[in-house]
Amino acid sequence: MSYEKISKTLVGDSPGRSTELHYFRIGPEQASHKVYLQAALHADEQPGILVLHHLLQLLHQADAAGELEAQFVLFPMVNPLGMGDIEFGQHQGRYSRSTGVNHNRGWPVIYDAIGAGLGVKLGTDGAQNIRLVRAAMRDWAEQLPCVTAFEQWRQCILREACDADYVFDLHCDDDALAHIFTVPQLQENMQQLADWTGAAATLLAEDSGGGSFDEVWPSIWLRLAREYPDKPLPLPVVACTLEYRGLSDTFDALNRADAEKLYGYFQAQGLIGGATTGRKGKAPPPTDFRATEMLRAPQAGLLAYRVELGDEVNKGDPVADLIRLDGEAAFVERIPLVAGTTGRVISRATTKYVWRNANVAKIVGNEILETRGEYLLSD
Repeated sequence: MSYEKISKTLVGDSPGRSTELHYFRIGPEQASHKVYLQAALHADEQPGILVLHHLLQLLHQADAAGELEAQFVLFPMVNPLGMGDIEFGQHQGRYSRSTGVNHNRGWPVIYDAIGAGLGVKLGTDGAQNIRLVRAAMRDWAEQLPCVTAFEQWRQCILREACDADYVFDLHCDDDALAHIFTVPQLQENMQQLADWTGAAATLLAEDSGGGSFDEVWPSIWLRLAREYPDKPLPLPVVACTLEYRGLSDTFDALNRADAEKLYGYFQAQGLIGGATTGRKGKAPPPTDFRATEMLRAPQAGLLAYRVELGDEVNKGDPVADLIRLDGEAAFVERIPLVAGTTGRVISRATTKYVWRNANVAKIVGNEILETRGEYLLSD
């Protein structure tokens, strides 16, 4: 049995700016599998904090009962820098004030740092190749620059996640149904996760264009396998972003149920013993992320939705009206915003005043949209 709370001081870049990063390590130290979970990387997204609060309690109980078959590392509030970003009475937290970078963009491409030096070391034993690559990743993480608070923070997270078999990044959307982002190579396992968590959609993209945290971990293995096709290099990590509905969906009973379902998934993976917790359902099959439309506002206005979350729409159907707020037709004209694809509405905007190019809705379809381009994310 092992249950440890770890605290790391992130030394501030100016007086009075230091902060504490807290996380937990639970389960057998010599376990053959490691599970890494974090919440609130976008610090303004809180449902995941409450999910991990409840999961932490479940794991603590399982550890006391000797039922953990893996070591779990949990960062219930992974971004204290963003949690402190309060301005004019409003919490921000999505972007780094020191760099201007979205906290879930621009994470490193590990292959660029260590891939070239691994080719001559890889052998014919797949398990040994995994150990070799992970050792190189740990060495790389140890040597990352850690001068600024931002660098200290990123290094701590990367060091803990780099050798995990499961890396789950808990987020939420604006006003949304639960959904998952992952790479196509993991869709079979992610269908199981969707079934357990009740996800309304699983969106597949090997590279969504922004360097998001969950894509860091499978990307090095997929790149190595392509560069060295004669070497056995299985994909040893299951990584995803779990979107737990919308910003306002932070409720004790709801998120405890989320934690129980996530716990049930880990039990089904053979990582936790004991009586099964949660109930498995049947989620929709995964779809290519390029088939999801990001419906945007053509100009500023006030949204009046015509659809609810989960509604099915056809291409050309009105999703919302945009009430004009300026010009001769101000407060009179309603501009219909229509679906550009046939599919299911899984997210909407909470703030009904929107500006030009603001995201209005996500519609999950099955037809690849050529207009999507290489950058698939909403910001």
